[in-house]
Amino acid sequence: MFVKICGLSTIEAVEAAVDAGVDALGFVFAESPRQITPALARELCAAVPRKVKRVAVMRRPKQALVNAVVRDFAPGWLQTDSGDFEWLDTAGFDRCLAVYRTGDVVPQQSGPVLFESINSGQGELADWDQAAEIAQRQKLILAGGLTPDNVARAVAEVQPWGVDVSSGIEQERGVKDIGLIRAFVAAARSAS
Repeated sequence: MFVKICGLSTIEAVEAAVDAGVDALGFVFAESPRQITPALARELCAAVPRKVKRVAVMRRPKQALVNAVVRDFAPGWLQTDSGDFEWLDTAGFDRCLAVYRTGDVVPQQSGPVLFESINSGQGELADWDQAAEIAQRQKLILAGGLTPDNVARAVAEVQPWGVDVSSGIEQERGVKDIGLIRAFVAAARSAS
């Protein structure tokens, strides 16, 4: 089970996620209570092992922002809405992670896709029935409304390749809870 923790903004949260055994760390560069600068993301990842993927999370970014993130942070993955990839120059990224939302038509792709609710970072559940259908034919990372309390049920019902969480492990909007990070990773791992 691929596990990604998204919306990280403190060294304590990054260390807790790495210690819990996550596969990927997401850093938000879109307008959000979780938004950070590329320089801060680079600083937060200074001691992160290479095996942990660094994901730049955006939504309808301008090319100048993408260029600045590549230059100042050098993440491995770019995550943004699927339509953004039609016009973005994604040179500098090892992988592009297209985001699809409840109700979207999701075409077959060779790599993983991220599927979530219509409104990112709001704690809303994605459509698990639609997600399960997509997960039968390709690698799907399920996001949207996941928490330590419901991730095992989500894994059982959807059978995703991976899971992604942000607001479901926060003590308040934009502030990660170390205990909830650990609980989420443990619940996701035990469910798979």
